[in-house]
Amino acid sequence: MTNPQPSVSNAFQLFMSEAPLHAQAWMAAVQGLDSASALDKKTEELAYLAVLAALRMESGISFHVQSAKQAGASREEVISAILVGLPAAGHGITQVLPAAIASYDTQP
Repeated sequence: MTNPQPSVSNAFQLFMSEAPLHAQAWMAAVQGLDSASALDKKTEELAYLAVLAALRMESGISFHVQSAKQAGASREEVISAILVGLPAAGHGITQVLPAAIASYDTQP
């Protein structure tokens, strides 16, 4: 049986378990910002993937690829979202591409 929830990075799990009050405050802010967004869930996740790629934050890629996939994003849309920042952020964004593709291809 597979886990229907996207997995979070070890670092984020540690943050949540070792600093629960900080994690609670962080999650309240995240939920508030999510509620304020005018974007649909798929667009929001694809945009977030573009930001993670630009920042080269590979640790969040798997979670947000799975969230985008669950919201209906295709494999090609995920790849395009990651590469959209290529002209502005440079070739470094391609560092997260292997993790994104692996996550999309290996998770249901």
